[in-house]
Amino acid sequence: MQLDPQTLENAHVRLEPLTDQHREALRPLAQEETIWALTTKRGDGPYFDPWFDLMLTGQANRTQISHAVWSKATGAYAGHTAFLQIDADNQRVEIGWTWYGAPWRGGVTNPACKSLLLERAFSCGAQRVELKTHHLNERSQAAMLKLGAIREGTLRSHTRTWRGDRRDTVFFSILPEDWPGVQARLDLRLTNA
Repeated sequence: MQLDPQTLENAHVRLEPLTDQHREALRPLAQEETIWALTTKRGDGPYFDPWFDLMLTGQANRTQISHAVWSKATGAYAGHTAFLQIDADNQRVEIGWTWYGAPWRGGVTNPACKSLLLERAFSCGAQRVELKTHHLNERSQAAMLKLGAIREGTLRSHTRTWRGDRRDTVFFSILPEDWPGVQARLDLRLTNA
């Protein structure tokens, strides 16, 4: 599996590999505190620059590929999503750190992004794509199930949140044999958008 930073694009969104030039475009979107309520790191207010720098560091270390999400319908940046935990030896990658400003939630943006990221991962040789979320993040879990990801289970007291409490983490996955069905569901959603 060989994943490298690359611009990914379809009729709805363009995923641009994150650079410092995206910092000020994403800053106002990240100010909504509810985006960070159930995350391990905080990125609003004074926490935005450290969060953004962490994303760039992960990219420089080749452990993740972050993307600024450009919405073609609105002609504006909509949020952020990333490939994380890139494990070439085991042909495994996670999709995460996904968040959008309020105007882009619940519509075509998330399925359009997931379609691009999953297509890229599997075309590059991924044998497993992971998605995970806080056990209290019901919206995220519902989106993963709607996507067609398989819920694998919950790791209790898996990680610490930015508040210092312990988070149970719900894991989902998509394997190559799942991808055609997931792709068909995404295509249908995007065609009907």
